[in-house]
Amino acid sequence: MSWKDKLDGTRAGLRNLNGAIPDTAKAFGALGKTVKDGGALDFKTKEFIALGIAVADRCEACIQLHVDALIRAGATRDEIADVLGMCIQMGGGPSMMYAAKALECWDELTAA
Repeated sequence: MSWKDKLDGTRAGLRNLNGAIPDTAKAFGALGKTVKDGGALDFKTKEFIALGIAVADRCEACIQLHVDALIRAGATRDEIADVLGMCIQMGGGPSMMYAAKALECWDELTAA
């Protein structure tokens, strides 16, 4: 399955969940907007942090969503690679495996 297909599936699953728990979904969305808007760090930097956490927590769906957000934010492959290097330094072998997935996702989504 392609990363694009996985991303579409993740979004469909989230829409389904959001329909089942609309109040919770709305509150979680508001939290996301609050932490991403304003503050000392710009949006792209916050998304780099989110990608690092997604790799560390081994959340493939999170990796997809944050790679997509970083593409839209104008991140470069070199910036992504730098973040992934920090993930590996902090998380060792398991982070290396998910960093590879993140870079594969980046490469596929930016090639399209």
